[in-house]
Amino acid sequence: MGAAENKEIIRTMFAELSKGNAEAFLGTLADDVRFALIGSTKFSGVFNGKQEFIEKVLAPLGAQLEGGIAMNVDNLIAEGDHVVMQGRGESTTKSGKVYNNTYAQVFRLANGKVQEVTEYLDTELVTAVFGK
Repeated sequence: MGAAENKEIIRTMFAELSKGNAEAFLGTLADDVRFALIGSTKFSGVFNGKQEFIEKVLAPLGAQLEGGIAMNVDNLIAEGDHVVMQGRGESTTKSGKVYNNTYAQVFRLANGKVQEVTEYLDTELVTAVFGK
C-alpha cells in the first residue's frame, strides 16, 4: 500500500475510535503489533502484541475514563510505510478530571495493518490525572 492509502487507514481508525468503535481501532492493529508509549508514566513502556497492549494500557485506562477518548486528528504526514499523526484527545475521568492531551504518533504499516506505533504525549498530564 502507498502513503495515501496508509494515511486513510489511520484517519479511519481514529474516526471510528472517536465514535466509540474501539473494535475498529483494534482491528487495524496487527496481532503482533509493537506499541511503545514514551516516558515513565504508569502506562509507559513497550508492549509486544495487541493482547499485552490491551491488558496493560487500554483496559486500565478505559476503566478510569468516562466514555473513552475522542480523538481529533490535526495532521497526517506519510511517506512509504510510515504515517505520523498529530492530534488532540478529549476525555474526562470517572472522577471528573479533564484529560485533554496532545499526541504525536508514528505508525509503521504493512499489508493494511499497523505493525509498530511510537506514541509521544504530555506525560506530566498523564501523571497529574492518573497518578504514578
